[in-house]
Amino acid sequence: MESERRVLSFFIFKWASCYDALLLMGGDMIVNILIRLTWHLLHVTIHLCYFAINIANALESHLISKGLLRRYKSLHISKLQYLAIVIESEDCRTSNVIELLQWLADLGVKHVCLYDKEGILKKSKDFILEKFDGATLFQENDVLLDQPLMTLEFASFSDGKEAVAKAANVLFMKYLKSGSTSSYQGEQIFTESQMGEALKTVGLCYLSDLLVGGNGPEPDLLLVYGPARCHLGFPAWRIRYTEIQHMGPLKSMKYGSLIKAIYKFTMVQQNYGK
Repeated sequence: MESERRVLSFFIFKWASCYDALLLMGGDMIVNILIRLTWHLLHVTIHLCYFAINIANALESHLISKGLLRRYKSLHISKLQYLAIVIESEDCRTSNVIELLQWLADLGVKHVCLYDKEGILKKSKDFILEKFDGATLFQENDVLLDQPLMTLEFASFSDGKEAVAKAANVLFMKYLKSGSTSSYQGEQIFTESQMGEALKTVGLCYLSDLLVGGNGPEPDLLLVYGPARCHLGFPAWRIRYTEIQHMGPLKSMKYGSLIKAIYKFTMVQQNYGK
């Protein structure tokens, strides 16, 4: 009888231990399931919010393009003297670019800078100018005046840091290596005219003008078409007072969104540090 009690007690103890272990494992599993459900629910909520925002923006863009929203009908386009468009190089489809330029021409924009990091638009400028009849190539000495045809400037990353590095190399080769500045071997100080000359040598006339007190063509508004919310290497010295707006991928561009972006810019009061 005693042995049977011991066997029964052993089995009861083992069963109780297994039951406690199952309860503990079950509790952890329930917690994990709840955490995963909460995580997925949060993701679904965020996706639904973005979906609702995209639907609202698409609807607003459609209403703007149809002229159903009054406040967007009158644009003070004269405030937009110079517009820069930054496009992700992978999205540089010339058909979309030409359509975008046609929209800008219809709105009355006269001066546009097209930029992509890899210089694809630069290589296609002849084709773009040929297909888009209402535009001429912007020259470095041109003045931003009202004219019947739109002027286009094509820029790339080579107009930024790479070109500045080339200008520094020009200074080194012309003055430091040749020793033409002075016989003194200490610290060399370059004048603004020397730096301006080097910048003009590598094609950076705009920055050269800024150094000597001129007014280079700084864009009033910069529109970024691409996934990244940045200027993608657009020359920083040309956007000191520039308003920057992200427009999304170029393939998803909308006429109403373009009007809205320009309208928002015309409503901004710029104090220029005063």
